[in-house]
Amino acid sequence: MTGKKRRLKRILKNGKTLIMPADHGVTKIEQGLENIDELIRMVCDYIDAVVLHKGIVKNSKAILDTDIGLIVHLSASTYLCRDPNDKRIVSDVESVLKLGGDAVSVHVNIGSDTEGRQLEELGKICDQGDSYGIPVLAMMYPRGNVEVNVETVKQSARVGYELGADIVKVPYVENFPEVIRYCKIPIVIAGGSKGSEIELLKRVEKVMREGASGIAVGRNVFSSSSPRDIAKALYDIIHEGMSVEEVLENERNMVISGWR
Repeated sequence: MTGKKRRLKRILKNGKTLIMPADHGVTKIEQGLENIDELIRMVCDYIDAVVLHKGIVKNSKAILDTDIGLIVHLSASTYLCRDPNDKRIVSDVESVLKLGGDAVSVHVNIGSDTEGRQLEELGKICDQGDSYGIPVLAMMYPRGNVEVNVETVKQSARVGYELGADIVKVPYVENFPEVIRYCKIPIVIAGGSKGSEIELLKRVEKVMREGASGIAVGRNVFSSSSPRDIAKALYDIIHEGMSVEEVLENERNMVISGWR
């Protein structure tokens, strides 16, 4: 497992991480994803890893020029299909290694009509990850005919843990320590839809105090008016242990929506 441990250290720095998913373009094109290389160069000083689909990786120069961790996403569906919750596997661990990936990520919708097949695929990919020494980030979401609450998020995290993932990503819910209690691998919270950046920073400060290992935030970084500023603010909270007030006081020229 030496290879897996070395790759995990590129993503988890002293047990903490700031991941920027930028794989959204397959599901639905989002503002801020027009030029992935430009985006990566803006935030590379502050993020630990980026999540991309294989085609972006193959055509990226920034991935070669920067030293951030590379997580290649294996799941896909579009908003145009009958069931966007029906995620399909579109690559494999061996292909990701050829691309120079440090980890793979898999999206599973717990409670969806196709949950069973998605769980089967996650289990197999976790086995491949162990065989090849590459970590697996399991993005575990309660979706379909289920509510998002502490019980469904706790169940989702536990499933990722039990099926062999190395990191799980779940939505944030109140009473988050209850989720952590049942999942003994690193947990990162999802950044969610684009919203108030100041509220995001407060949520991240809170969840880090509660024991999370970090955050995987996409839209709230790449759709920000200043991706570099929000990435730096998140870095300071996650890795430097700063409060939101300290971050904003130290960086008076920082562009953060909802502040001032």
